[in-house]
Amino acid sequence: MALYSILGFWFFYTLIASLRAAVVGFDAQGEMAIRRMVVAVIGIIATWVFYLVLRCFDRTKLAGRVVAAFSLAAPFALAMALANFYIFNVYDPGNFLSDGEQTRIVREQSYAAYAIAEDALTRYFFLAAWAGLYLALSYASEAHRTERRAARLERAAQQAELRSLRYQVNPHFLFNTLNSLSTLVMRDKPDEAEKMIMSLSNFYRTSLTGDPLDDVPLEEEVHLQKLYLDIEAVRFPDRLITVIDIPPSLLNACVPGLILQPLVENAIKYGVSRTRAPVTITITAREDGDLMHIAVSDDGDNPPGEGDAGSGIGLANVRDRLGARFGDRGRIVYGPRQEKGFSVLLTLPVIRKGC
Repeated sequence: MALYSILGFWFFYTLIASLRAAVVGFDAQGEMAIRRMVVAVIGIIATWVFYLVLRCFDRTKLAGRVVAAFSLAAPFALAMALANFYIFNVYDPGNFLSDGEQTRIVREQSYAAYAIAEDALTRYFFLAAWAGLYLALSYASEAHRTERRAARLERAAQQAELRSLRYQVNPHFLFNTLNSLSTLVMRDKPDEAEKMIMSLSNFYRTSLTGDPLDDVPLEEEVHLQKLYLDIEAVRFPDRLITVIDIPPSLLNACVPGLILQPLVENAIKYGVSRTRAPVTITITAREDGDLMHIAVSDDGDNPPGEGDAGSGIGLANVRDRLGARFGDRGRIVYGPRQEKGFSVLLTLPVIRKGC
């Protein structure tokens, strides 16, 4: 960036100086062009050294860098003015200066000092303009790097949160399932216990194969819940009824893995296990524009109340995962149904790619 800006500035300077000389009609245009190129090369080298000196102030605050840039521009501008005066007025001036001009330059030291000072002032503003451009570009580049780093850290934090929330589901589910398995063993039901162990094995084989940060098709998520419900059907063979109503157009929609698991667990825990009557657990989904609504409900006669907060893993986990994954577009609404039972409604964007 610094090199290209230096070359661009000096190319522009050389072009303007050449056009000015052509318009004014100076003599010996070819000779002046050669010397102008020599001055430009010297200027490029001097500006590059100026840039290297400015780099020593990279770790200082912006105000300090500005003061350093505008202060250090003065000696470099004077050095370039001296080089320019030497190339055009001292080194072999006979090619394009008249005898009177040569005599004036040699005899009148004040004229030489005035010419050098005037040229140094012009070149100071030239260097100050380049330094201002360089500081602006470097500051913008640093700000962009800081933004990228902040974005990476934010993304890493979000992924860590999602991974933590996702892993939180598995121990919770395993704890509940092992309790159910223990109940079957204590009741001396080895066949049912073996069936539950096989279902549990199939469930974990399927659920643990993917990355916890990856979304899964809704069809796969529902299949996992069917495996879980098969496990619970061993405990409640006569009172667990399952209804799944999902249109084919939504089966390929992407959802966070195991996002329905805590909801189905709660339906079993509070809807099925608290009653002797048959309970229907219903999983439905519908599309509403670019949003998808997924509902998990039961018709148990003893829905959870204020005293059933438990460990807070279930609904809180789902709410936090939706918020971390989709922001304001991921929502959860829950509460008792008008008739009987409990219902949870998830709202999330319809995404059909990336899972």
